[in-house]
Amino acid sequence: MMRIKSSRVLGTTAVLCFIALGLFLVAGASSEEEQTIAPMPPGIQAFHPGETLTYDISWSNILTAGTATMKVEAERLPDGREALRFVVTGRTTGLVDKFYPVNDTVQSVFDPLLMQSFSYELRESFGKKKRLRVMSFDPSTKTVVSKLNEDPPETLATPDRVQDGLSSLYYLRTKKDFLTGKTHIIDVIDSGKNWSVEIYSLGREKVVTPAGEFAAIKIKTRPTYKGVFLNKGEVFIWLTDDSRKIPVLMKSTLTVGSFVFTLTSVKPGYDAH
Repeated sequence: MMRIKSSRVLGTTAVLCFIALGLFLVAGASSEEEQTIAPMPPGIQAFHPGETLTYDISWSNILTAGTATMKVEAERLPDGREALRFVVTGRTTGLVDKFYPVNDTVQSVFDPLLMQSFSYELRESFGKKKRLRVMSFDPSTKTVVSKLNEDPPETLATPDRVQDGLSSLYYLRTKKDFLTGKTHIIDVIDSGKNWSVEIYSLGREKVVTPAGEFAAIKIKTRPTYKGVFLNKGEVFIWLTDDSRKIPVLMKSTLTVGSFVFTLTSVKPGYDAH
């Protein structure tokens, strides 16, 4: 991925994890246990429980930095309704892991009826530091309770269909009208703030990755806070030009170089309908 603190949303969490789509290290703890697949409400065609996307992460396509896995799992909300759990796991490899090890897990529970985030958890381990952020959304009051490590929780107002840094990427995949020059707006809460992320459709391109050759839609994201654009790099994403809108390539530009997420394998989800 779309953590959206800048481009680190879709990034750390949309890059290594974007997984850190802040895109420096994001991710999804995968489980070897058999998963019960619950039928999903109609409307979402882009992804289903069981989908697993695996990425190699590099710096400017030169230095291998790590790997990331994004999974969709079946979930149920407290009221018994079917939901989705998005899980991204990311970790550094090679030389990067020796000098600055990163191991992140991001989880987001998504309400497919309201099409918004229900809860979010980010566990980061980078170098000798650790961080835990947890968010719980209440659509009835349009608020979210956000807690970072042992700090006191904060309650913030949220807009309709608000997303977290990880669900924003999946929510983007449900969009269909990616006409060149068209702009989509996604409201995302991250780091205790509400962000509006503008998604620009730049056109169609062919993309070749270890997972295959794809006809893709190229988009660019730009976050704003209270109407002010942030000049903290850009995130480019190539989505398959079909109903699944799979991110096959993601680039998060930096002052020097860029982090690149390249799709290496795809396991399709189970369509229960």
